[in-house]
Amino acid sequence: MADGKRRERLERESGGSGAGPEPETGPETDAARRRRRALFLRELTEARELRARVQPRRARAARMRQQMRMRTFRW
Repeated sequence: MADGKRRERLERESGGSGAGPEPETGPETDAARRRRRALFLRELTEARELRARVQPRRARAARMRQQMRMRTFRW
């Protein structure tokens, strides 16, 4: 399944077994923080796309609300 491959890839990237956050001994590097942030944003985008596929009516309504928000926003 794609989910199993994705989980394996995430474990390889994070370097952990997925058991939870490991205590860090020193300050986090910028590269590690950016890597975690990029991973989080990818997962967030994937979750939004999945929600749009699973709930098309709600997703359409949410898109319409967002468009209305953008139209009425004043600079």
